[in-house]
Amino acid sequence: MKHILSIALFVFSWMINFGQQNKPKVIVFELKSEINRTSTRITSQAVAEAERLNADLIIVHMNTYGGYVTDADSVRSRLLNTKIPTCVFIDNNAASAGALISIACDAIYMRKGASIGASTVVIETGEKAPDKYQSYMRKQIRSTAESKGKILSVKDGDSTYIYKRNPDIAEGMVDERMIVPGLVDSTKVITLSTEEALKWGYCDGIVASISEIVALKGLENAEIITVEPSAIDNSLAILSLPWLRMILILLIIGGIVLELQAPGLGVPIVVSIAAAIAFFAPLYLDGFAENWEILVFISGLVLLALEIFVIPGFGVAGISGIIFLVSGLTLSMIRNVNLDFGDVSPTEINNAIATVLFSLVGFALLLYFFGSRFIKSTLFQKAVLHNTIAKAPGIQHSNVDLSTLIGEQGIAHTALRPMGRVQLNGITFEAKTDGEFVDSGKNIQVKRIENQYLVVKTF
Repeated sequence: MKHILSIALFVFSWMINFGQQNKPKVIVFELKSEINRTSTRITSQAVAEAERLNADLIIVHMNTYGGYVTDADSVRSRLLNTKIPTCVFIDNNAASAGALISIACDAIYMRKGASIGASTVVIETGEKAPDKYQSYMRKQIRSTAESKGKILSVKDGDSTYIYKRNPDIAEGMVDERMIVPGLVDSTKVITLSTEEALKWGYCDGIVASISEIVALKGLENAEIITVEPSAIDNSLAILSLPWLRMILILLIIGGIVLELQAPGLGVPIVVSIAAAIAFFAPLYLDGFAENWEILVFISGLVLLALEIFVIPGFGVAGISGIIFLVSGLTLSMIRNVNLDFGDVSPTEINNAIATVLFSLVGFALLLYFFGSRFIKSTLFQKAVLHNTIAKAPGIQHSNVDLSTLIGEQGIAHTALRPMGRVQLNGITFEAKTDGEFVDSGKNIQVKRIENQYLVVKTF
């Protein structure tokens, strides 16, 4: 009796599991804010999960005013390339990048009072971007509409193909010059209301909820699996913001410069390394930064270090280091395959170049206006004195009145970055500059005495 009961329980459990495994599955994920790296990541995760489970349907819950074109294109490509049927539920808005993503889905469902369109590319200020950006977006949204198929139409004995979604309407969402007879003249960018979208083939039905879509697809008994972004996904998206990337680049370069000016200080280089990790981590995980691109960046740092600490003057190594540094930062933000940029949008390339250039210009301006002031500040001087010079105590000669050395000339015994040692009349002293770098062997002159150290300049 006990064995019969065990067998019955096993069979019952197997039947439940079998039923669950064969139950239809619907994957749902949301795009309800700005289209950015989180959008790309959550789309990729949702599609991968749908393909793993061989799901019956993917539903995108949409409500967005747009976002970054590059991320919208990544989402679009992921939806177009999956074999799982896809549909979008436009809860309220599918503007700009949201319209491109919606058109990439096999079916579009809209809530009453929703809208889709207005996909003109704009810059950060909200102004219309140059035509080369519009041209790329026009091509993408038109080809996306065309990819949804065409229908053979026979009229009066003549056969022709009619697209399921009129590509001219899609292009008109970007370009106000596009004329669509009966819908719009050449003065307005197209935005469709729910009823207009239904009339013109850009809406497959008016619904009030995702459950209605599931029912329309005959999947009432389906298991609904919701895919949501994790805390890590959200953190990586924040680190991918263009303005934050510029700040990270400033910290990377600034930390290196400060460490070179006061070798051994420690804190600036730690900040620089932390900023580099924060900069490269999301790019590496998103498939942008390749190993070789990160190595190019590191090679630039090594060449700069060699130029400053080993090779006198500033020549090939220093210039090469700067080129490698800038190239590594720029290329890591562009998804290329061995320097093949054929499938990379102009927007992505220009954004990467602009991010690095603006960061370098910003750093140069900060260095120009605040660099010398910071180096002379009490905080920096204390840090330098306690952490670098203090490591070689007793080198100043107690029997020499340092004030008598003002105006004296000598040579740099070591390189001053800006700390180092000088020789006056055969005697070695600890010295520093007001921020300039002085190579070993250069002629120097004592300007003043500060905290028992000589402040010198070249002449």
